Amino acid sequence: MASWLPETLFEIVGQGPPPSKDYYQLLVTRSQVIFRWWKISLRSEYRSTKPGETKETHEDFLENSHLQIQIALIFGARILDHVLNLCEGKIDFLERLPDNLLLNIISYLDLEDIARLSQTSRRFAKLCRSDSLWEQIVQSTCDHITPDMRALAKDLGWRQMFFTNKLQLQRHLRRRKQRHESQRSSQP
Repeated sequence: MASWLPETLFEIVGQGPPPSKDYYQLLVTRSQVIFRWWKISLRSEYRSTKPGETKETHEDFLENSHLQIQIALIFGARILDHVLNLCEGKIDFLERLPDNLLLNIISYLDLEDIARLSQTSRRFAKLCRSDSLWEQIVQSTCDHITPDMRALAKDLGWRQMFFTNKLQLQRHLRRRKQRHESQRSSQP
């Protein structure tokens, strides 16, 4: 695995499926899969039960179907698939990039590609709807952004401003100016 990856590749915690109240942690490091559990019970026979831990190398985890089934039952099949991919060295490096770098990359995409990217994950959907992305896109497509346009973008949002035609923008700017002037004139 790439040495520049952080030691912890993935971590999730959760409660077992009902009626269990047991608590679980799954941790995937560069070299191991660590599965921890805490038994939570009112029954007297479980009160003295100590927390447990299983550590497996990635190779051993890929062969341990019992542990894989436990993880699928507790965290779901998608989490198990993700952990299996990590253990096989299939790491999504794009997901690991910081938001500001991804926003910069996304700002160079065509609108159709941005729409498609927004459908791939929750994170990309949030980034593709973000005001900071659309501010970058508007700045790259407009020659000059006036202070009035910035104020309007603050009210409407940069995405809305990008998709609004010029006549509508001029109407919005005119209304905003009139409102501002009427507020000034009504002040003593």
